[in-house]
Amino acid sequence: MKLTLLLLLAAAACAQGPIRGFSQEGAVRERALESKLLAVPDARRIEAHMKAMASEPHHAGSPASRKVAEYALRQLRAAGLEAKIETFEALLPYPQSRLLTMGKFSARLAEPNFAEDPDSTDRNQLPTYNAYSADGDVTAPLVYVNYGVPEDYEYLKKQGIDVRGKIVLARYGQSWRGVKPKVAAEHGAIGCLIYSDPKDDGYFRGDVYPAGAYRCEYGVQRGSVMDMSIHVGDPLSPGFASEPGGARRLTRGEAKTLMAIPVLPISYGDAKPLLEALAGPLAPENWRGALPIPYKLGPGATPVRLKLTHDWGTRPVHNVIATIPGSVAPDEWVIYGNHHDAWVNGANDPVSGAAAVLETARAFGELYKTGWRPRRTLVFALWDAEEFGLIGSTEWVEKHLPELKQKAVAYFNSDSNGKGPLGLGASPALNLFLEQIARDSKDPATGESILPALLKVQRPFEPGPLGSGSDYVGFVHHAGIAGVNFGFSGSTGGVYHSIYDSFAWYKRFSDGEFIYGRGLAQVAALSLARMSEAPIVPFEFTRAAATIRRYWREVDKLAADKNVGLPNVAAALDELDAAARQFEARYATAGRGTREVYLTERALLLPDGLPGRPWYRNAISAPGQYTGYGAKTIAGVRESLELGQRQQAVAQARAFSAAIANYAAAIHAAAAKLQP
Repeated sequence: MKLTLLLLLAAAACAQGPIRGFSQEGAVRERALESKLLAVPDARRIEAHMKAMASEPHHAGSPASRKVAEYALRQLRAAGLEAKIETFEALLPYPQSRLLTMGKFSARLAEPNFAEDPDSTDRNQLPTYNAYSADGDVTAPLVYVNYGVPEDYEYLKKQGIDVRGKIVLARYGQSWRGVKPKVAAEHGAIGCLIYSDPKDDGYFRGDVYPAGAYRCEYGVQRGSVMDMSIHVGDPLSPGFASEPGGARRLTRGEAKTLMAIPVLPISYGDAKPLLEALAGPLAPENWRGALPIPYKLGPGATPVRLKLTHDWGTRPVHNVIATIPGSVAPDEWVIYGNHHDAWVNGANDPVSGAAAVLETARAFGELYKTGWRPRRTLVFALWDAEEFGLIGSTEWVEKHLPELKQKAVAYFNSDSNGKGPLGLGASPALNLFLEQIARDSKDPATGESILPALLKVQRPFEPGPLGSGSDYVGFVHHAGIAGVNFGFSGSTGGVYHSIYDSFAWYKRFSDGEFIYGRGLAQVAALSLARMSEAPIVPFEFTRAAATIRRYWREVDKLAADKNVGLPNVAAALDELDAAARQFEARYATAGRGTREVYLTERALLLPDGLPGRPWYRNAISAPGQYTGYGAKTIAGVRESLELGQRQQAVAQARAFSAAIANYAAAIHAAAAKLQP
């Protein structure tokens, strides 16, 4: 009977498809483990976590943020994990005074309370502001700059409109918010306002809150405007951890990521009188939003006054770290994290993802209590101060960098989670791994495999490159650790970073039954189980090589379009292909791998980092200097070409070629160490 059952299980496993890193027999055992794990996550528990963690405003540095960290700590310990709070310090400015006037008009700068949402009346809400804005008191004419990206300023220049010495009004969208005041300052503006136009996330999209999901007239998007293209983390400790007890720090004057001009987010209710007062040419059609006014470029006859002051305090940052020690390779770490801090209550961002981390950890904890031990060490993290600039995760990476470079196999990240398709971004060596995860994961609504829907969007399967905007940045772009960012990508409507990102909103307009929260916990559990249990770390390099070659073709075409001759990197790319083929040939008969497999990712680090921002060292992708969250592939070369820096583009192409040669050599070395 036992032999018959084993044969049946083997046949079933074969029908489901192979699992990277496992033999056929190993896959049978792995699927049995996975079935136990996937049965644990519970939608009602995720709902309970959200009620608890999003019950009060808990911005980083506040006592409420510490309480949320302590809640997570209790949950992780109750699940049987070894857990602790690891505290750092960081510059976390809070607003002291905010004033925006134009003649007799004075902006409201406050979000209204709604009886339908009890949390809208919670105490200790951070006022609407942009963290790391400069202090200032400026009065000047106003100019409308559309989304405030570089090409918008080129258009204004052609119209004879100069923003030097003026305040600019930009709308949210098309780029990360921190890019808007950065570009404004580069063009000589002395202040920046950012508003949410109803065309982008208000009544143009649907009914506004509380009747519908979208941003109401006086809803405002808070957020950081740290220049994250230079580095993330505490602005006063670039490249080193900011710990309590007299750790070294820069002065604010030495910091490179603080915004140079005052900047303030406002609602479309407050923006409308400002836009109505503008004179000058009519804005082009694609610059016009959905307000019932003519959109003009300005300036207007009446100057605008913007006055801001901040409390530039250093405040505590509390990361929650939990582990399950590995039994075979305890010094190889598989890490999964999500942040716990929010701008206000943060039911969607970040609690929907943080709750999934807790349920994923509980799934492994249930097995751990029975005596099961993972092959590699599992690490679960709830990061603090992500909203200010990925601070908690970055300080942790910088503190533990030497250890992480040796021990970190891969980092998995989630953030907010909603009701929609699975979104994936990843390091190229994990393309095949994630295709199999998608193949074996179920859509929470249909119960069918997730993979077919992803293949309709892109075939062959290829997750997008990683840019910025969440806690994988320190791991992937600074430490050279393979990374994944995943989550079900439902719409956040118009409540993003407002007081209405609450349990009431989430229950009505997002994953109200919390089945997608359970689905994320299951996807994460499957991913962690396979990465931690595989005898051979499940990286795959032929697809990675194809992805990198495609990125290079794009850059090479850009160079040709700009008539820039780049060094030939074909030899390095060909050697990468050869190394990938050799690895696959050895992999076919191997039974065990070594740490050399995951250390291949370190070879992609540029020794000198990217031009002007050496903290970023990944040769394959980086956040764009003028896109923010969006990734730029082969950023050193691509952005040099885009900025017209021909000699720098040539130098960066040589650096990229060297990185690819190092990567190929590392893959050859890993192949040589594979064991039967």
